[in-house]
Amino acid sequence: VQVVESGGGLVKAGGSLRLSCTVSGLAFEDYAMGWFRQAPGNRREGVSCVHRYGEDRNSRYGDSVKGRFAISRDNAKNTVYLQMNGLKPEDTAMYYCATITASYCVNTWRDTDVVGYWGQGTQVTVSS
Repeated sequence: VQVVESGGGLVKAGGSLRLSCTVSGLAFEDYAMGWFRQAPGNRREGVSCVHRYGEDRNSRYGDSVKGRFAISRDNAKNTVYLQMNGLKPEDTAMYYCATITASYCVNTWRDTDVVGYWGQGTQVTVSS
């Protein structure tokens, strides 16, 4: 299984970035997908999760990104996206895409124990 992120970079506060993650080697549409992030010295934390069919009602967001980030997926392309708007310096972190070991965003979606496969990460840096 390969999980490959792209789209990170350096952006000024208030700016936007769109992360992409393409998965191969498994039945992509059978699994929920998640985005996590980790800043230096911090634990890896769940940012967002999307249902296997991309149902908005089941999408989940961390409190710090609600209203600014939006997750979506295209099962025909085996790809999940994270649109990040209104970026803040505190959003600076390595962002990781991950398969979730369930078809929907379970209550424990933010727990790294629910991850099946990780990507290698893409760096997001927000300058003030």
